[in-house]
Amino acid sequence: MQCDTPERGSTILRVEGSLYLADARVLERLCRDIEKNSGHVITLDLSDISFIDSESAGVLSRLRRESGVRLEGLHLFVQKVIELADAADCDDV
Repeated sequence: MQCDTPERGSTILRVEGSLYLADARVLERLCRDIEKNSGHVITLDLSDISFIDSESAGVLSRLRRESGVRLEGLHLFVQKVIELADAADCDDV
């Protein structure tokens, strides 16, 4: 689901269910396309995510770091997986 708020210059994408690497790559392309075509700040609403794998967490971490994508509605498990991905990215630098 996508919700644009042009007056605020933002787009909210709601992600539901499980998030695996293939899904995260599609989401990454979508975010980059929206940002390129509209210039909107993108928020990912992850409140309805039931599972995320470590590779997807890495994609979300990269989107947040490189494109300024906001991550909202993080359940504790999802937040911890993304924090681990953030830490792994810092170790690689």
